[in-house]
Amino acid sequence: MAKMLKIKKIKSEIGRPEKQRKILKGMGLNKLNSTVTLVDTPQVRGMINKVIHLVSFEESGE
Repeated sequence: MAKMLKIKKIKSEIGRPEKQRKILKGMGLNKLNSTVTLVDTPQVRGMINKVIHLVSFEESGE
């Protein structure tokens, strides 16, 4: 079983660059306090690092 990341949007993207808005949308985070569970891959980790100030995350799974 692959490791999973539980990602929660904790801040709004209002006033942020378009690139950061697209990253949040690509991860499936639309509304404030929404949560998604994604597979822990280098691509997802890179997306998180770009918007680390807008999200919180925790590892779950194996």
